[in-house]
Amino acid sequence: MVKRLKFLGIGWFIILFVENNGMAFGFEFAGGYGKIFLSIFRIIAVIAIGWYLVKLSRRDMPMGFIACIALIFAGAIGNIIDSAFYGLLFDHSYGQVARFMPDGGGYSTFLHGKVVDMFYFPLIHGHYPDWFPFWGGNQFIFFRPVFNIADSSITVGIFSILLFYRKYFNSTMKEEEKKDVVVEGQESQASDI
Repeated sequence: MVKRLKFLGIGWFIILFVENNGMAFGFEFAGGYGKIFLSIFRIIAVIAIGWYLVKLSRRDMPMGFIACIALIFAGAIGNIIDSAFYGLLFDHSYGQVARFMPDGGGYSTFLHGKVVDMFYFPLIHGHYPDWFPFWGGNQFIFFRPVFNIADSSITVGIFSILLFYRKYFNSTMKEEEKKDVVVEGQESQASDI
């Protein structure tokens, strides 16, 4: 099902239903084992981000920086939930609309589900000039990737850190290094006594 919204006569926002088997842009590796590895990696990453978020909240950090980390955390959890449970709750969608809670169970097992993407923003359409290397004469669409709310949350969090809070991220790393040096210095003094 495709729903196209138009602005000034241009279809710049389309709602699609796209099932993503793997990582960003649909990349996959190592079949079923790759899917399990990716899911376990995501879970470990969410645990690490959650730990870091709790650690940041106990410090005197700007609320905006904490919110950026929370956006990344929430987006990662959203993609894990989608990947873990979508295959259990829905049947396949090949040539049909996926049914919720089918009698025979879902199309996949735990952690083997697909991530559903739905937002598509083809803002600029055109063709590469014929003289352009490799892609000359081919169609050009900007912005081609289809994404979901969780992907947006991660992207906004990362870009906000890079644009506004990079110095705070660097300062927390330097503070950790200083604490390690101070703790090591205290341990050596204690052993001298």
